[in-house]
Amino acid sequence: MADAADDERTHAAVRQIGTLHDARHVIFDDDTRFMFASVFDGSWDTYIDDFAKTVVGDRFDKVFSHSEGFPGVKDPGVKDWFLAHQEPAGVFVSAYPDLTVQKIYKDQRVDDAFQEVLDTPEFRAALENPANAELVATPAFQKLLEEASA
Repeated sequence: MADAADDERTHAAVRQIGTLHDARHVIFDDDTRFMFASVFDGSWDTYIDDFAKTVVGDRFDKVFSHSEGFPGVKDPGVKDWFLAHQEPAGVFVSAYPDLTVQKIYKDQRVDDAFQEVLDTPEFRAALENPANAELVATPAFQKLLEEASA
């Protein structure tokens, strides 16, 4: 089991790589079979290469070292090994197929900044200022306020 410092390093590496949406490890069939499934942006080759350069690669090695014939994530044959052991998803659905991890990170930063603005007395005063009434009344601005309060 990883400690908190390992988890922090792993999360920092995943954020630095910036393409991983989701990953999971599943042990099944009475602990005899293992599945790793992930969702990522970009090419599979780049995905594996990026992980091999970080602490995540070390995690891959620890986990997959229990799999028969795993050569290590930095080994030149690792991609062939993964390809030989992969199974395509029967069904895959994404709620946000057009959003990359980088776009999601940006959306979070914009939302955080906007929420900070919404909480200031200056913003409330600007909303109530008659000089801004025309802008505040536009459908786009009303939608923005409505989405912000949802």
